[in-house]
Amino acid sequence: MTTTRTRYVIRPVPAEALAELRRTGRDASGQPPERCCAEGGEPLRCCLRDATPGEPLLLFGYAPPLPPGPYREVGPIFAHAVDCPGPADPTAYPPDWRGRPQVLRAYDRRGRIVGGRRHDGDDPEAVIAELLADPAVDRLHSRNVVYGCWMFAVVRG
Repeated sequence: MTTTRTRYVIRPVPAEALAELRRTGRDASGQPPERCCAEGGEPLRCCLRDATPGEPLLLFGYAPPLPPGPYREVGPIFAHAVDCPGPADPTAYPPDWRGRPQVLRAYDRRGRIVGGRRHDGDDPEAVIAELLADPAVDRLHSRNVVYGCWMFAVVRG
């Protein structure tokens, strides 16, 4: 028996948003980003992997991609301080984050939460497929379980 997986694309923080942050020196809240040196393990939203010790990073407020409305929010994320190539494969779940519990929030086209699920990271593709099977779902946001920070967006491929 063959099972068909839902095709999807994982979207990191857009390169354009990072370029704007670096150009203006202001984040989504109008604040300057904090420059720091990675201790190791910081989840990088630009390339969807964990930082290695010593990498120069930015910590800043980011408004995940949603239409304007009550569910739009700003939260802290890490990214490289300089341009990076982005994720190795935007059609695959980030390898560094496999096995890491996450929450997937489902949003409709208006940017309203229409569901979600926690997963343990062992088979996130199954949870993504289940949530994207609902035609009301326009996109998913992966969130850190402990801190609630945005990790990446998932859209149909």
